[in-house]
Amino acid sequence: MFAAYAARIDRDQPLNGLELGERPAPEARPGWTTVNVKAASLNHHDLWSLRGVGLGEEALPMILGCDAAGTDQDGNEVVVHSVIGQSGHGVGPDEPRSILTERYQGTFAEQVTVPAWNVLPKPRELSFAEAACLPTAWLTAYRMLFTNAGVRPGDSVLVQGAGGGVATAAIVLGAAAGLRVFATSRSEDKRKRAVELGAEAALPTGERLPQRVDAVIETVGAATWSHSVKSLKPGGTLVISGATSGFNPERTELNRIFFLELKVVGSTMGSKDELASLLNFCAAKGVRPVIDTTLPLDRAREGFAKLAEGEMFGKVVLTV
Repeated sequence: MFAAYAARIDRDQPLNGLELGERPAPEARPGWTTVNVKAASLNHHDLWSLRGVGLGEEALPMILGCDAAGTDQDGNEVVVHSVIGQSGHGVGPDEPRSILTERYQGTFAEQVTVPAWNVLPKPRELSFAEAACLPTAWLTAYRMLFTNAGVRPGDSVLVQGAGGGVATAAIVLGAAAGLRVFATSRSEDKRKRAVELGAEAALPTGERLPQRVDAVIETVGAATWSHSVKSLKPGGTLVISGATSGFNPERTELNRIFFLELKVVGSTMGSKDELASLLNFCAAKGVRPVIDTTLPLDRAREGFAKLAEGEMFGKVVLTV
């Protein structure tokens, strides 16, 4: 079957390790099911995999991709939950939790095999492309906002780095849930788009907000860390799920964290139940993922390049 896969690890030029071509079709295994992929979306996790983060040379070649929507072996329209081993279903109780392509072949292919427990019904209101955007970036944003930040309608939230998949999801979900959403971006165009999606205001990165906020959604890392901490109300919560600009900020702002009794919460992906709630929320309220670009699988390299350059607003989707 045709697939986009990591053939080599290159920490400096990750796209050098990306290959497109034929790979073996997945084999049947007890407790697992095969999904015929209709659409899959890219995440920064796929770029990090090409750099060797969470993926070792011994696992190559590895088909990339964690998110997918398609049809199961009975023709049902389904969405793949990409956290494997969360419950022990299909892998055994001793296997640690992992994201799909850290251990198993991924979704950038004509077919993918996952534990049957990891498959959820796709709401008919969502297209395959829309549903394929939800299991990583949108699920991460959903958990960051409603589980780990614990914000409620009327609360205020800052979303750093408007344009990225998680950040865009947080703006849309937050606005739909009745939050006062502020966003930042270096790009004037992305700031305008953030306001169109429901942000109350969008400011240049690092600029002082009109007010301090109850929570910050942080995926940028070093470049925005100090601003994130300074933007919180006393007792506020900073939720971080990524660090695309680096892991080591120049200023940690520890004095502000303890003096203002701020909470810093790490967040990774989300549970199957949270994904089911997210799917229901999108279907019931008309919320739809923001898709920047849709490409056929054989043009996956173009999608990876857009992701690497940060030149998109929303998700890049590959169709099969």
